[in-house]
Amino acid sequence: MMEVPAGLKDWAIAAAGRQAVCAEVRGLYAEIQGEIDRKRPLCVMSGRCCRFEEYGHRMFVTTAELGAFMAELKEKLGDVQRKGPPGGCVFQTGKICRVHRIRPMGCRVFFCDPGAVEWQKEVYERYHARLKEIHERLEIPYCYVEWRAACGAMGWED
Repeated sequence: MMEVPAGLKDWAIAAAGRQAVCAEVRGLYAEIQGEIDRKRPLCVMSGRCCRFEEYGHRMFVTTAELGAFMAELKEKLGDVQRKGPPGGCVFQTGKICRVHRIRPMGCRVFFCDPGAVEWQKEVYERYHARLKEIHERLEIPYCYVEWRAACGAMGWED
């Protein structure tokens, strides 16, 4: 796994305490959902996409996203089981994502549907640029970290 900046946890905690950060991230996620709803990718809820090593991909998250996730984790979901499959997401149980309602952008945009390959990258890059703008405008230190490494840095690992 990749190196996590030493200040990430403190920066995410600070972001979690700012309503503007959480509102901006949630607004962005709502826009993304609108695009996904129009594209209608197939999700067979196999859970493969959350088993990163097995599926052969990585999911990344930004500081602002971690802050928004942290702010909603306890508030909306309470104590969530955090023991995922080896090489996968700590929030996955079987085929189920325990944090689906508050999942980061990478999880929202990625689908294993072969028909989604054409548009996923463009949508992700466009909204990731918007996330960078949020960091700049709200003066949040920008980090782009692999999801499992970020979970470990935040103390969410199993």
